[in-house]
Amino acid sequence: MDQRLARALSVGFTTFFLAIVVNFVSKILLGRVGLVLGLFVLLGIVFIGVAFDVIGTASTAAKRQPFHAMAAKRVYGARQALRIVRSADRVANFCNDVVGDMAGTVSGAIGASIVIRLMMVMPPRVSETVVSTIVVGIIAGLTVGGKAWSKNMAVNDAEQIVLAAGKIIAGIESVTGATFLRHKRPNHRKRSRPRESPGRQDRNRKRSDNESGTTP
Repeated sequence: MDQRLARALSVGFTTFFLAIVVNFVSKILLGRVGLVLGLFVLLGIVFIGVAFDVIGTASTAAKRQPFHAMAAKRVYGARQALRIVRSADRVANFCNDVVGDMAGTVSGAIGASIVIRLMMVMPPRVSETVVSTIVVGIIAGLTVGGKAWSKNMAVNDAEQIVLAAGKIIAGIESVTGATFLRHKRPNHRKRSRPRESPGRQDRNRKRSDNESGTTP
């Protein structure tokens, strides 16, 4: 299978399962908490989407040189931050596309649940279309406005953001023992020539002497 197609299918399935899990958990929370706490759940989902968008953008804007220096000084999280920058395409794809789109989809579903709850406490003369339009507008404004505000911060403070993400990954790795974002290094080592046997070395030496005219 083509590598790009395999990667697209992997991202699609990952987004599918993550969206199901997050939406399922949020639905349970909305069913057990009140309207006010449900709004906080919605704000939390929007914040997660904006935060991951910041990390994805910062990973593409950050430079490697500062992290090489910090890794040499054994700064905590510098090695993980360097792996983030080296894998900027994968990090940006996961943060901006997978998590970002998933957060947008789930926040829309939560918004629909909030509209239903609002209609239960609203007077009968209030139109459901008006309420749903206002809720959708608020969600879109928070999501797009938050990402627009975070882009400038992600570009200007890219190294600090990536280092903070590296520290979080370092903490997770120290607890779980796993290693994230492994970077495959190409093998540039030259193949060693097979060692010649002593008899072959003597024959090659005699042949070289005969060609040079040193043998009597």
